Amino acid sequence: MFRQIYSLPRLSRSFASVAKSSGLSLPPAALHLKTGQSFHGRSFGAPKSIFGETVFSTSITSYTESMTDPSYRGQILVFTTPLIGNYGVPKNSAPFDSQDVGVVLESQNVQCAAVVVGDVAEKFSHYAAVESLASWCKRHDVPGITGVDTRAVTRLLRDQGTTLGRLAVGSDASLPAPQVHEYWDPSLENLVDQVSTKEPYILNPSGSIKIAVLDFGAKANILRSLVRRGAAVTVLPWNYDFNSVRDQYDGLFLSNGPGDPAHCMEAALNLRRTLQEWSKPVFGICMGHQIIGMAAGLDAYRMTFGNRGHNQPVLALASAGSIKAGRVYVTSQNHQYALKLQDPFPQGWEPFFINCNDSSVEGIKSTAESGKSVWGVQFHPESAGGPLDTIEMFGDFIAECKMHKQLAGNQDVVAESPMKSETAAPRIAIAA
Repeated sequence: MFRQIYSLPRLSRSFASVAKSSGLSLPPAALHLKTGQSFHGRSFGAPKSIFGETVFSTSITSYTESMTDPSYRGQILVFTTPLIGNYGVPKNSAPFDSQDVGVVLESQNVQCAAVVVGDVAEKFSHYAAVESLASWCKRHDVPGITGVDTRAVTRLLRDQGTTLGRLAVGSDASLPAPQVHEYWDPSLENLVDQVSTKEPYILNPSGSIKIAVLDFGAKANILRSLVRRGAAVTVLPWNYDFNSVRDQYDGLFLSNGPGDPAHCMEAALNLRRTLQEWSKPVFGICMGHQIIGMAAGLDAYRMTFGNRGHNQPVLALASAGSIKAGRVYVTSQNHQYALKLQDPFPQGWEPFFINCNDSSVEGIKSTAESGKSVWGVQFHPESAGGPLDTIEMFGDFIAECKMHKQLAGNQDVVAESPMKSETAAPRIAIAA
């Protein structure tokens, strides 16, 4: 027999568990859709009711990054993954230096209007977590509902499209669903203006090249991906007249953002002048990609339910930098609008990527004949929680900016653009 008794140390944090939708500790809540369906459950987070645009995300992880993404502004976010909150929420602060941009997540605040989950974890387990999802939502005044069949909600949204909704909490949950005219449509507002910086600011001022970022609602990891590659980044308001300061910079970046790109026509018209008169590199992501397309003469349209998740396959139609024509890349996405695929494409432009599921335009670029170095992608190469298949596009952009700076400083230098198109987009892809 063992004479010594060994005792296991007590775990400082217990295992994650789910909150039962029938638990009496959580007040009632109801999700009402404008199309007439209602779903009942229990509330967590802020004890308030709210209107919004109901959308779904198929991402399995990174609920904290999704919820702090400014592109979700005004939206009731439905997570298709059944258990949300099991690894809690980290402390959202980081240094301002050549490696970081002040936050750990995608912005300082929770950006979505509300969240809808199958089961919210009451307890969390992660070494970096400092609070639960429920307490985080309450602190940021964001309501949530748990105990909902999120797969049923998702099927409805797939069939009928993104739908306006209302999350009714507490005593409001027992009231009848709102009338059709009472639902608030966030897309009618200029959401970009709400989330964009109001004043210019600089990150990593000692960087070797200077990049201007038009902020339509930039995710922090976009800025982080630039400063970590040696760029001094100046973040400008979305409608800032870049043409008045463009000679100070080696490149221009257009960020992601929420809502309808039609509200940003001022930025598109300013960019059209930039593209006509400026020869330095321009790169856009998501909303920035749509602004580039509109400046080039393409139209943007509202998709049925958009693409939101970390599992969207895109086919490269041209080779440029680290991107190889004919290869399928798995990408992270969050958008409701897209550029129309047309034939012929505007002169000087060609499609860069196409979505393998719905054939929507996932990227455009300037042609080799145009003499420009411009490209945009609908997906998020920086990802932050999703696949990193296309992360090197940031390296391609920085290398292109450095090459142009070198040429400007020494006219005798002959350099080959790292983003030179090796393979033109197939005509059959455009016709499809």
